Amino acid sequence: MKILVIEDEALILSFLARGLAAEGHTVDTAAHGEDGLDRVSDGHPDVVILDVMLPGIDGFDVLAAIRVGDPSLPVIMLTARGEIADRVRGLDLGATDYLVKPFAFAELTARIRAHTRRPGDQPNGAASIEVGTLTLDLLAREAEVDGVRVPLSAREFALLAYLMRHPGQVLSRQQILDGVWGYTFDPRSNLVDVYIAYLRRKLSSNGASPIQTVRGMGYRLVRERAA
Repeated sequence: MKILVIEDEALILSFLARGLAAEGHTVDTAAHGEDGLDRVSDGHPDVVILDVMLPGIDGFDVLAAIRVGDPSLPVIMLTARGEIADRVRGLDLGATDYLVKPFAFAELTARIRAHTRRPGDQPNGAASIEVGTLTLDLLAREAEVDGVRVPLSAREFALLAYLMRHPGQVLSRQQILDGVWGYTFDPRSNLVDVYIAYLRRKLSSNGASPIQTVRGMGYRLVRERAA
C-alpha cells in the first residue's frame, strides 16, 4: 500500500518510515500540515498516519480538510494527547482510529490491516494465526502448542504474534524491539533476548524450540522445531 506519514518528530517519522517500508509498503512523509495536505492530493495514499501536534495547521485541521475531499480515506491519528476530549474530537472529525504515543509498531500495523481489509481477505485479518504446530487465537488471546494451551503474559503474546506474522523471516533485535515494545526503548536493552528465552521455555517440546537464533542477525520462527 501507499502510506503517507504526517509527523513532525524526526525520531518517530524515521521509525515509522523504516518499519512500514520493511513491511513492503511505499511510504511518503511530511513534517508539516500544509505539506501533508499537498501530498494527500498529489500522491493519493491508501492510508494516512497523522500526528495531531504539527507546525502550521494542526492535525485536526488537516483531518477536516482531508475529509472534505475524501470521506473514506483511512486516517489513523497519532498523538501524545490521551485525553478523552481530544479523542472524541478526532473521531467526530472523521478519524478512522486513534493511537496514543508511545505505541508499538505491531499495534499500528494491526490497525492498518484492520482498516484496509476488504471483504474476503483472510491471512492478515484472520482471527487466528497458525505456524507449524503453533496456533494463536487473536480474539481469545490464547496460544496452543500441539493442541495444548500455553499461558502467556501480554508481552509474550505480543512477541509471539509478531514472530508468527513473519514465519521463516530473520528478524533483528531492533526490528523486534520496534515491533513489540515501540520506539521509546533503548536499542541496547536485553528485553528481546529475555522474552525470547521466556517463550522458548514455554513453547519447547522434548527440548526442541520453534525459535531459532541466527548468529549475528537475530531470531527466526520456523515451522519445524529445532533442538
